[in-house]
Amino acid sequence: MLPDPRLRHAALALNTGTQGLLYIVGPLLVAALASTYNPTVVLAVTAVLGLAGTTVVVLAPPSRHWRPAPSACTQHGAVGRLTSQGLVLLFVSLTGIGFAIGAMNVWSITMAEHHEQDMLSGIIPAAFSTGSFLGGLVYGRRTWAGTTADRLITASAAFLAGWPPLLTLSGPFAATAAVAVPGAFLTVVVACAYVSTDALTLAGRTSEAYAWLILSIRVGQSAGTALAGRLAEQPLASAALPAAGAAFAFAVLLAAHRQLRPAG
Repeated sequence: MLPDPRLRHAALALNTGTQGLLYIVGPLLVAALASTYNPTVVLAVTAVLGLAGTTVVVLAPPSRHWRPAPSACTQHGAVGRLTSQGLVLLFVSLTGIGFAIGAMNVWSITMAEHHEQDMLSGIIPAAFSTGSFLGGLVYGRRTWAGTTADRLITASAAFLAGWPPLLTLSGPFAATAAVAVPGAFLTVVVACAYVSTDALTLAGRTSEAYAWLILSIRVGQSAGTALAGRLAEQPLASAALPAAGAAFAFAVLLAAHRQLRPAG
């Protein structure tokens, strides 16, 4: 819908940032419903909202009318590969980003149980997503210097730098405010990842590549959730897991810097 690269970059940042609104309202809604009713009600509401949202997307005119350009798909034929070394390394790095998010969600539950404040399990992820939403608005409003790969690595470094303070924060209010810092750079990382994916993918296969991008984040998120659950009784280790995931992402991106630049 947006052939202009500058507008597409801004739209991807806005897309990622506005998704943060869902992650602000969602955790708060879950915490409120779970404390007022029970987890079964939460699952039912989630299923209804997910079905409604999917229906809207499927029936939206851009979803129904878009088709890949035939020339773009047939030019490479059956031997055209979706993946390149740069794309593989990018997707691997994004598992670290997802790992940090999944671990943070479990850590918020640990904090809520430790301080006996049920709503804290929703407030901390909401604060993280508020930072993501505001970061997306700031990032999408202007054109930034440097290549997308440079911005991606810089944003991942800032995302990493925001997590270590959690190791020293035991109070709920300080911890809630602290998670907004890495959240502010999450949108920049994901938006730059989308743009890099677009640049490194064969024409006509961008949607498929985007699906792999999202899958990479979700796989990492699942792993972070699982490991954080195993370490939930160890507060220091639980608080360190988001930083570990962010460090993994930064290290892979730094090593893959050259491969993230599209040929030509």
